[in-house]
Amino acid sequence: MAYSLSDLKYIIRYPVGNKDAEKLPDEGAIAAQTKRLNEALARGGRLVAQEKNFFLLNIGEHQIVSQYIVYHVGFERKPYWHKEN
Repeated sequence: MAYSLSDLKYIIRYPVGNKDAEKLPDEGAIAAQTKRLNEALARGGRLVAQEKNFFLLNIGEHQIVSQYIVYHVGFERKPYWHKEN
């Protein structure tokens, strides 16, 4: 089903992944973030854009690349179930 971006008046950002460079990823938190994104899409949200981000984490002699994606989901109006964070 096609939609126009001009119909989407309210955008919510849904980060998925580890956003904190000081901590290692928490799989439970990532699963909860993914669940919130899927619920928004199931309730009529439309995927508008993605931000792909990464950072380098140094632990002792090891260097870890951690990344996260922020999904922008659009709605025709503010959803009644959305609570501001």
